[in-house]
Amino acid sequence: MGADTVFNFEQDFSKAFQCIPMAVRYKLDLSGVKLSLHQWKCFTEDDRRDALLRPCETPAEISQYRDMMADRITRRANEAPKFLPAQPGFTWDVLDAVPEQIAAHARSLEIPPPTLAQWHSLSALQRFALMKLSLQNHDNVNFIPAMKEFNLLPA
Repeated sequence: MGADTVFNFEQDFSKAFQCIPMAVRYKLDLSGVKLSLHQWKCFTEDDRRDALLRPCETPAEISQYRDMMADRITRRANEAPKFLPAQPGFTWDVLDAVPEQIAAHARSLEIPPPTLAQWHSLSALQRFALMKLSLQNHDNVNFIPAMKEFNLLPA
């Protein structure tokens, strides 16, 4: 599962890049860039595709991604970029337990949370998506479709 993947549960709105795909949101968190939907909509379709496909894994790539996004926000949205505070690690990279946020959200939907073995089997992008989709202030309609897509629930 590459970091340029658009998940099936995102297909309705990601084909036209109307919303920010999870893979781009993942790269934004890695690079510490805040991007609003308004700013995203100011980008050209080529800008959006580049944001999805551009690598953002090594420290150099993360720095380049941050610079590229900051430049695009400035040039396309005519706004100053905003940045997230630096983090020593990310919750989706913790592998010693399924995050309580995900387990609690699954229980609230009356579905079983992922087991630790299932959590380990997921890519970082999949774990990131589940973290985002289980946030209390997030529109969580795609949590169950994501769980099914990631083979954590029967289809």
